Amino acid sequence: MVKAYIGTGSNVGDRFGNLQEALLRLAALPGTRVLEASPVYMTEPVGEEEQERFFNGVVLIETTLEAEELRRRTKAIEQELGRPERYRRWSPRVIDLDILLYGDRVIESGTLHVPHPELHRRKFVLVPLLDIADPVHPSLQKTMLELLPRSADPSVPVRLKQRLRLP
Repeated sequence: MVKAYIGTGSNVGDRFGNLQEALLRLAALPGTRVLEASPVYMTEPVGEEEQERFFNGVVLIETTLEAEELRRRTKAIEQELGRPERYRRWSPRVIDLDILLYGDRVIESGTLHVPHPELHRRKFVLVPLLDIADPVHPSLQKTMLELLPRSADPSVPVRLKQRLRLP
């Protein structure tokens, strides 16, 4: 079993409902169980700014799936929930699922980069991740708490009162 952190985001439709459904589908993956879900935060969009604000969070799972298989399955969940296979970068999204960390492994392939290349730069990932744990970034050898003040991201994630329900 490997512990993996999955970043979640949505800014189309029922944003909170989209995150909840993604959480349930992650829990239904073979050999996988959800251990924890962070609070949900409302955040400003990155890149293309003329769109709805995002709801973001982080889910901690434990899984027997290999990293590439986990990536394939998270992409399938995105498509099942309405995200097209091809999309413009920074465009609005029904759901976005990113593997942030996969154990303490560093993975560089044609389709997968773990830790996520933007992890240490994005408060909408660092803040909810810190609500769950303070893991060490396997490439930078710094904890998330050490990385947060170094992030040049000027955004201020706003924590929602509503919480995701664990399966």
